[in-house]
Amino acid sequence: MYPMKLKLSTIVILALATSASLGAAEKLTTGTINVISTTPLPSIGLPLNIIPANIQIVNRADLKNQAGVSIVDFANNNLQGVSIQETQGNPFQPDVTFRGYSASPLGGAPQGISVFLDGVRMNEPFGDTVRWDLIPTFAIQGMQMVPGSNPVYGLNTLGGAIAIQTKSGRLNQGAALEASAGSWGRKNVSAEYGGVSKDGSVDYFFGVNYLDEDGWRKYSPTTVKQTFGKVGWQSESTKIDLSYLNVNNDLIGNGLVPQELMTGLGRDAIHTRPDQTRNSLNQITLNGSHWLNNNVMFSANTYYRRSNQKTLNGDVNDTFCPADDTGSCADPATSTKDLIDNNQAVFNSTRTRTNAFGLSAQLAFNQDIFNKKNQLIVGTGIDRSISKFGQFEQEFQSWDSTRYPSVADDVQETSTNFKGKTITSSVFATDTLSINELVHVTGGLRYNYSKVNNKDFLVGTDDYGTADAGGRHTFSRVNPSLGLTLTPNQNVSIFGSYSESNRAPTAMELACADPLNPCLLPNAMASDPPLKQVVAKTYDLGAKGNLGANFKWNASVYQAVNHNDLQFIHAGTNASMGYFDNVGKTKRQGLDLGLSAKIDKLSLTGSYGYIRAIYDDGFTLTSESNSSRVDDTVINVNKGNYLAGIPKHQFKLRAEYEVIPTWTVGANLVAFSSRYMHGNENNGHQANSAACAADGDEIPCGKGKTSGYAIVNLDTRYKVGGGWQVFAKAINIFDKDYETTGRLGMTHFDAAGSWMTDYADDYTSGSRLVSPGAPRAGWIGVRYEFGGAPEAK
Repeated sequence: MYPMKLKLSTIVILALATSASLGAAEKLTTGTINVISTTPLPSIGLPLNIIPANIQIVNRADLKNQAGVSIVDFANNNLQGVSIQETQGNPFQPDVTFRGYSASPLGGAPQGISVFLDGVRMNEPFGDTVRWDLIPTFAIQGMQMVPGSNPVYGLNTLGGAIAIQTKSGRLNQGAALEASAGSWGRKNVSAEYGGVSKDGSVDYFFGVNYLDEDGWRKYSPTTVKQTFGKVGWQSESTKIDLSYLNVNNDLIGNGLVPQELMTGLGRDAIHTRPDQTRNSLNQITLNGSHWLNNNVMFSANTYYRRSNQKTLNGDVNDTFCPADDTGSCADPATSTKDLIDNNQAVFNSTRTRTNAFGLSAQLAFNQDIFNKKNQLIVGTGIDRSISKFGQFEQEFQSWDSTRYPSVADDVQETSTNFKGKTITSSVFATDTLSINELVHVTGGLRYNYSKVNNKDFLVGTDDYGTADAGGRHTFSRVNPSLGLTLTPNQNVSIFGSYSESNRAPTAMELACADPLNPCLLPNAMASDPPLKQVVAKTYDLGAKGNLGANFKWNASVYQAVNHNDLQFIHAGTNASMGYFDNVGKTKRQGLDLGLSAKIDKLSLTGSYGYIRAIYDDGFTLTSESNSSRVDDTVINVNKGNYLAGIPKHQFKLRAEYEVIPTWTVGANLVAFSSRYMHGNENNGHQANSAACAADGDEIPCGKGKTSGYAIVNLDTRYKVGGGWQVFAKAINIFDKDYETTGRLGMTHFDAAGSWMTDYADDYTSGSRLVSPGAPRAGWIGVRYEFGGAPEAK
């Protein structure tokens, strides 16, 4: 059998207090067997060196030392294969990409990563989106990033899974108060307290976090309020945790900005405003585990989560067509002088309310078979959710000088009133058999069944011509996995694996799948032609190991193919208007390399990633601002064209130096290559083309990529004594100008920010809309720890 259980706390400490990540500068230790759970629920765990994957592990010390505002900030700066697109322009709302797969807070993004917090899926049931602001960094004990299409992690694990564990009072005894302030008017305060009862059976942890800032771009304030508490009880054979998470956030990120506007008004300029998102969450989680005997462990959890989201967006009115226009304003087939609409602006607001609850359970058997080490886990789960979605609009006559809608011209109208119910049930099994000390075989199966029922309360057509968005849909699949690990010695592991996973279309996507009735994101629902579920098939081959006590390395190559990949197809000039459709196959092939070393007082971590993310089938897209467009409207995407928004190359280097035992200094270098812009999925847009000269009102003259970039961040922490610490962080210290994503599109505003008045050009101009990266900034803070052992080992 694999390493025996001593008591439950041993499992927790082995899983969380050791780190095999090559994405963070760690202090390497010896004499410890790294053991982690191979499912979202607590389990007996397996030695890391026999798992056929390079799992990156982050511990709380790594997060604390680099003092980022969110877990995403740390991942982008440290973890292999991770990049972000700041489409929303808010630090708590990035699109996270891992090996070419996304976990995004935005509806319409091709989701492909599952995220768990204490075994509870954090992907929102309505659209598989991930609201990163709902995960409090101060409460994180550890995190694992699992690559590939591992079916054990359930739906949406197309490219990977992120499993996060929260703090407990047993591992975080004592109190801590922390405050920091600096650039952009940012003020951040937090407090936490943990402890254990006198008899050692009960532990407790409670913490709060408050952040407020103006944002570095104009009119982009953010307020974050997070509260987390956990109470646990354990004996020698049983452990139970009850936790509560409450979040109330007000986020403004004013999205992409036209290149010309940014040039004319500065890099902190915005396009239109506001772009406000208010997220709230109440989540209760009960986790339990019990040793039935020394070799069999039962684990289970149940949860209830209520999440609400309200958005308010100041947008250009799609039906704008002034009375003085002598021809068509947009589409000659639908917009003529007979359809006069002088209103330039519109408020689009949405409300999403989701109630979700679920139950998962598993049995882990750590028992030899024919005198060979073996671990078998069998489990089941059910998740149920009800989401209610409403969308409202109100037209305004014009814009004020800050590009905020001015002078309401109509009452607010309801454009969508919709409810989606989803039930997902599953059973799974995974087994690891060590044939001998050299060969280890891992296999798994998971059956997923999903049922989606949609109901449209505005049956018929509305002002946008949408049809009934109701419907019933079912999806099911058995997903297999098989892996082989060779361990010629304790210092080297060679592995290979094949895995499959599926993603069922969500209620939001199914209700917005009609090309004849495009939706306005977040989603004004239309009729729902059937969509196919996405199936990912992944091959992974690699090796990992260490050279002595102070040097670790890993290398892997992979290929992942999505079948029936699901994408939001843009329709018309509005980048938010479109529908969901299956676009055939997409392929991601890549290479990951990582090194980690401890040289006296210097800790170094470096990684390089290459990815070839391409379409493997052809189709057409609407992109009127692409110089290679056909019939002034569409582009032909061909097999071999690169996916937008994904850099081919990335390089990360982390250095941390212990000046004296109480003072450390760290630096991160992060570099990404260029990326194709959205709207240039055919990779055909040319800068300064003849089409630009002839049709400058529609086609931007700039290139169809965002440029590569490299930035350097610094951090330091000094322990004054008596529990006091002082820390500081600086980002982009060389003040580089860069963009993380972009789109070929159009704008109604000139470089001075004024509404265009030339109706001969349809009041628009082709533009590169980009997401500018943050300039140089810095923060300083203080932390006070007292009353216990906050750094419990």
